[in-house]
Amino acid sequence: MRTSKLLFFLMLFGGMQCLVAQDQNPPEAIRLTLPEVIALSQSEAPDVLLAKTRLTNSYWQYQSFLGDYRPQISLEATLPNLERSIIPFVQPDGRDVFIRKASVSSSFSVALRQDVALTGGQVFASTGLQHKYNFANDLNPAINSYFSTPISVGFNQPLFGFNSLKWNKRIEPLRYQQAGKEYAENMERLAFDASRLYFDVLIAQKNAEAATLEKVNADTLYSISKGRFSVGRIAETELLQIELSVMNANASQAEAMLRLQTATEELRNFLGIREAISFDLATPDAIPAFLIDPELALQYAKTNRSTAVAFQRRLLEADRDVAEAKANNGLNANLFGTFGLSQTSEQFEDAYVDPLDQEQLRLGLQLPIADWGKSKARLQIAESNRKLVQMNVSQERINFEREILLKVQQFDLVRQQVERSLRAYEVAQRSEDITRKRYRIGKISITDLNISISAKESARRRYITSLQSFWLSHYELRNLTLFDFETGKPLVKTLNNFDN
Repeated sequence: MRTSKLLFFLMLFGGMQCLVAQDQNPPEAIRLTLPEVIALSQSEAPDVLLAKTRLTNSYWQYQSFLGDYRPQISLEATLPNLERSIIPFVQPDGRDVFIRKASVSSSFSVALRQDVALTGGQVFASTGLQHKYNFANDLNPAINSYFSTPISVGFNQPLFGFNSLKWNKRIEPLRYQQAGKEYAENMERLAFDASRLYFDVLIAQKNAEAATLEKVNADTLYSISKGRFSVGRIAETELLQIELSVMNANASQAEAMLRLQTATEELRNFLGIREAISFDLATPDAIPAFLIDPELALQYAKTNRSTAVAFQRRLLEADRDVAEAKANNGLNANLFGTFGLSQTSEQFEDAYVDPLDQEQLRLGLQLPIADWGKSKARLQIAESNRKLVQMNVSQERINFEREILLKVQQFDLVRQQVERSLRAYEVAQRSEDITRKRYRIGKISITDLNISISAKESARRRYITSLQSFWLSHYELRNLTLFDFETGKPLVKTLNNFDN
């Protein structure tokens, strides 16, 4: 509902662009909070479409994999096949004569094939009917014939070979599961990027407001100082210093407005907003008070992240490559067998009467005698690659766990930094207000006032920066664990949810 309201406001501002162009006034800024910007980024940003497209591709790849383990039914038909030609014919006395030959044939068959993942073989069954009609010629009368195969069943079983079906059945579900988790990670990465751009605009917005206020204060002080100078209460050097402060304030305001415009354009482009709008962003100073258990965060990361699934997949793929190299390094055999019933007749109704059986059993062998070490080299390469993958996965798993624990520790430190910087900012504001009042009544010099103003501005920047660090750490932890510690809910969906 919140996202729909945001889109309504954006459309409203888009429709007002003609009036804005005529009035030459900038559009009224849209008031947005950090959660609202993140909701927009996860629903309307251009990167969302890319993430959904990648997930859709993975879904159909997984459906294609599932199809390998389901019966495949096919229909083949030739309706009709007409042939007319002149062929040589040998006479009883040895002479060759050429006669005209014409025939029309048709065929129809239905076949069922099923791969067997347990053995890596295939079983099949089929039924079919063929019909051929030879037209009469100078030597033979017209002939009509049917050939039926009511049923034919068989199997094709490799022996000692590599069973790709068995390995794919273990690897492909992990690949699809990884894709689902990567989609959730992409959504959380969008939230992180949205929060980063949000604070870019917010900081630029606060800097522009501070620069504008400082310009107003500098103009006011300059007016007061000119009156004091005219009655001889301040020296000319102090008046010139205040005039320089006015010029610096003007330059700072121009620079701040330029940075605000640049940050606004980056956020607008990220959200996919084409209208020339501006933002009025709220400061997210309401810090959630939840605590994160490092071991629990690590457990969530191992359960939810695609990285953990990728570790399993990579190890299985390395084992598969070794198994394939071993299978191709020795004796290969293939056992093939069929059993069927068939009959032929000149009449269709007799083509299925008393069918005759037909059988075939064949065992093929292939044994390499000399390949000059090629098979052995392939096996050694596969085993070496497996060791390399195992070492890489082991090190990456350690780095993965360390990163999670480190980010949790940093998150607590950043939270404390927000509290300290907020208190420092409040103190600096109060100090600057008192110092400014004392300057107006002539109790302190302009140098002391400038120091107080600079201290307040530094405290303000540190506070906003600490807020930025906290929220970026918050969304980074969400991305690393795919768990929302604020609500206590996981951020990754099940495969069934993605299928829907």
